[in-house]
Amino acid sequence: MIAVFAYWPIAYNAYLSLTEWNMIAVRPTFVGLADYARTLTDPAFHQTLWTTVVFTGLIVAGSVVIGLALAVLLNLPLAGRGFVRTLSFAPHVPSGAAVATLWLFIFDPGYGMVRVLLDPLGITAPNLVNDSDGALVALVLVYLWKNIGFAGLIYLTGMQSLPRELDEAALIDGAGAWTRFRRVTLPQLRPITFFLLITTVIGTFQAFDVIAVMTNGGPGDATTTLSWAIYEEGFEAFDAGRAATISVIMFVILLVVTAVQVRVMERRVHPA
Repeated sequence: MIAVFAYWPIAYNAYLSLTEWNMIAVRPTFVGLADYARTLTDPAFHQTLWTTVVFTGLIVAGSVVIGLALAVLLNLPLAGRGFVRTLSFAPHVPSGAAVATLWLFIFDPGYGMVRVLLDPLGITAPNLVNDSDGALVALVLVYLWKNIGFAGLIYLTGMQSLPRELDEAALIDGAGAWTRFRRVTLPQLRPITFFLLITTVIGTFQAFDVIAVMTNGGPGDATTTLSWAIYEEGFEAFDAGRAATISVIMFVILLVVTAVQVRVMERRVHPA
């Protein structure tokens, strides 16, 4: 089952990346590494790759930092924290298309919630989604809103499973709350951070649904990521070879990034 549904598609996609095929012809035409040469020397692809890196970096950093802060807050003995925990995780449950539709309404400068909040302050609501400088910011905000609840829940679970002995020993030694958190709690959360880094990087690189609903990769190519470029090449330009080439490049990037993360985090989580 794994060979049929996982390994074979990867192998066939690698084969398609060496061909030229419009998905109408009877069979692909073998062209070797021509698509790789064309893609890797294309300035538009360089811009797409940079957009993907910036988008992923912002989402990963925001998810880890804000998720950790949220976990610390929800771990405090506050009234109604069970309800707040559920509420904070709720955005992760709906589909990306539903979340994107909701935020399109919020961002709308004519009748959206942003205008309702900014009008009393005398500030004109920005048209983020249709602005080349603001569209990527809008996508980052939406993805963070959807994902930080999940990161916070994972961190919270990890914090609640930590042994109390080390924290109590540090307290007896006179360590303050910040010192105990930085020196005792954070090092023990390294496996959680490692898990979130890998899953968030992979998930963000593959982000598609919110982009499809909110921006269609635009305006221009301002929000065109690798996953959206694959869709455009394959199902709008009907260039299966180019789409497969970008897929292989993205696969290799994720493989390398994941391998580096595993190597680095293994040394930090399980030092020799």
